[in-house]
Amino acid sequence: MGLTEQGPGGPRPGSGPVHKFPTGLAETSLKMEQQSSDRVVQWRVVSVGEINMGQFIWSAVLFLLALTVSETSSQRIIGGQEVQPYSIKYQASIQYNRQHYCGGTLIQSQWVLCAAHCWRPAQLIQVILSEHNLAVDEGFEQVINVSKIIVHFNYNYKTFNNDIMLIKLSEPARINANVQPAQVADGNTPALQGSTTCTVSGWGVTRLYNYYLSPVLRSVDVQIMPHCEIYYSGKITDNMICAGSRLGGKDSCQGDSGGPLVCNGNLEGIVSWGIGCANAYFPGVYTKVRNYGVWIDWVINSDNVN
Repeated sequence: MGLTEQGPGGPRPGSGPVHKFPTGLAETSLKMEQQSSDRVVQWRVVSVGEINMGQFIWSAVLFLLALTVSETSSQRIIGGQEVQPYSIKYQASIQYNRQHYCGGTLIQSQWVLCAAHCWRPAQLIQVILSEHNLAVDEGFEQVINVSKIIVHFNYNYKTFNNDIMLIKLSEPARINANVQPAQVADGNTPALQGSTTCTVSGWGVTRLYNYYLSPVLRSVDVQIMPHCEIYYSGKITDNMICAGSRLGGKDSCQGDSGGPLVCNGNLEGIVSWGIGCANAYFPGVYTKVRNYGVWIDWVINSDNVN
């Protein structure tokens, strides 16, 4: 069956969990509007009936500690650092009017993997590879138009289940010293163990309560956090994984949506959503890439037949 470009088939996510990409694009700066839902940042109000007073006090102490750690860390992805230029060779910037709004991962010379909540009409966006400083034309950038976008057929914009899409470039990327596809985890990849250290990268905001994107690419190491349903009570599906820091202070955030989470050299996650950013009680939630190997192969192979 032939594939045609697909949109997410529902209203843009604005309420509920908060994405980590800016939906409101800056006019001339890297400013991100507060209403954006880039790694979906969700705030949940907990009723008194859900917790007793002792739990409430302990939760409040941990929450304030997490905020303190986040706010005192140096100005980075959140808790990370600027990367060596062009060292993350698979990183893509998804842009509208040459303004970054989502990350992505090159997985083949003509295909980029991204989050479904980053969807925009193909004719309105471009993919930038070999990018480091968004504010400077460094001369190494590959600016490529998009020919089609395939959103997962079962994407749910309310729950963010199956938050994954494939972007086909209008022409193959030039594979060189700065641009290399990522190795994609699949069903044959050894299972991730709890506390595995992974790296997430992007141009997202660098500290809490700041709505300006980082001009340079940054990364931070985070740990896989098993039993994520404990933190998110019923919102985590088998198609999601969580990663962060048990003390908070390290996370992806707004502007990082769609970008890569790489563990043991394999692309394991796509920045998707979370409650706040860098919160010890609420790690970042990522689309579990290894669950989609069959779907990715089917989309690409079906397109090649046409």
